[in-house]
Amino acid sequence: MAIHPQVDIGHVHLKVSDLDRALAFYEGVLGFELQQRFGSQAAFLSAGGYHHHIGLNTWESAGSSPAPRRAPGLYHTAIRYPDRRELADALHRVLEAGIPLEGASDHGVSEAIYLRDPDDNGVELYRDRPRAEWPRQADGELSMTSGPLDLQALLAELD
Repeated sequence: MAIHPQVDIGHVHLKVSDLDRALAFYEGVLGFELQQRFGSQAAFLSAGGYHHHIGLNTWESAGSSPAPRRAPGLYHTAIRYPDRRELADALHRVLEAGIPLEGASDHGVSEAIYLRDPDDNGVELYRDRPRAEWPRQADGELSMTSGPLDLQALLAELD
């Protein structure tokens, strides 16, 4: 039995080593809005006033080192932007903050930028193409790809 088609991922809750540093990234660079903060232990951020899309806490992780990359766990948090211009704005913010990119890919169904947050958690910033533009095989099966994303063309959306 398939899951109901309106089920979605409501939020991600991340363990961080330094709440202020994490807020500087998620609020200061990416632009999420702080909804509530519990001292140096937890904060809840969102886009558009939702109670929270991202939870950050130091309950078990204050001052600790990042988890080893080859250990099981979260690969990345994917943050979806509504259109190409908003994705370009996010890229501009990241570059202005001096945050290095790990990659940028055109997946056919989406355009994605990859980076790491201050605690070395993977972050994907992306936008979906309209479904009618998704690449499909002759039998209708989805055919995602992983080609290079032209970052200069993306940034030109801001002109």
